[in-house]
Amino acid sequence: MKIDKKIIKELVDYLSEFNLTELEYQDGDKKIKVSKASKNFVGQNVSDKLVSSNKAVLSEQSDAEGNRIKSPIIGTAYLAPEPGGKPFVKVGDKVKKGQTIMIVEAMKTMNHIPSTSDGTVKKIMVNDGQPVEFGQTLIIIN
Repeated sequence: MKIDKKIIKELVDYLSEFNLTELEYQDGDKKIKVSKASKNFVGQNVSDKLVSSNKAVLSEQSDAEGNRIKSPIIGTAYLAPEPGGKPFVKVGDKVKKGQTIMIVEAMKTMNHIPSTSDGTVKKIMVNDGQPVEFGQTLIIIN
């Protein structure tokens, strides 16, 4: 099988452009998978950052019960409207349905993520600047 370097180069470029850590491309029986090492955040356990091959986030198995607000898109999560700014919410804050709880940036577009219900923030499942997957739990509300 001849490897098409142009496709690999494009896939590697997409990793950076869309802030991804892994990308898979399939054309018929040819399958190409590219990935890059991701930085661990200070004070976090490496196992908290593992992602399975089907993109299910392994750290989802939290003991916290409540209403899980999940990411509607792949992107980068931001807990405040600007670097160094006051966070949208903190653990213990009361939130109303529709209130912005964080931003997920995708393709240079800032997407405000609203609370899906009224409640109290029980746990914030992501760090500021962390890449997130579609369907990944961002915040747990009681």
